[in-house]
Amino acid sequence: MITINTYKAHIDRNISTRKLAELTGLSKSTINNIDCGKTSPNLQQLEAIAKALDLKMTELFKSEYK
Repeated sequence: MITINTYKAHIDRNISTRKLAELTGLSKSTINNIDCGKTSPNLQQLEAIAKALDLKMTELFKSEYK
């Protein structure tokens, strides 16, 4: 299973959900839903989040398979 780990990525950088929403142009509730796994982000949302966190999009993915 592959999960998207946006919450850890922005908390590790001391960026709040509200600030990430501002940086990406997404709503706070959208960021929260992505963080909680309630919503899967589309490609544009992933790209915006990765850019705001200065990450490659692949760095947002976490796989249970090693």
